[in-house]
Amino acid sequence: MQRLDVNMNKYDDIIHLEHPTSTKHPRMPLEKRAAQFAPFAALTGLDDAIEQTGQKHTDSVQNAEEHIPDPDFPAQ
Repeated sequence: MQRLDVNMNKYDDIIHLEHPTSTKHPRMPLEKRAAQFAPFAALTGLDDAIEQTGQKHTDSVQNAEEHIPDPDFPAQ
């Protein structure tokens, strides 16, 4: 516990100071700051390609289901 106290005492002179604010540069708006950390789309168009592929498979399955003979009706 003594070691923690020693480390905390090192910052006693600055720990309660106000956060520095630049007089030359205005603060960045929250919207722009958030944009910096938005997910990066390294593969542009990937989401669309996945969606199109999924839709093709869905259509294919639906078309196949339409051509499955109904066992309750006799074959003609």
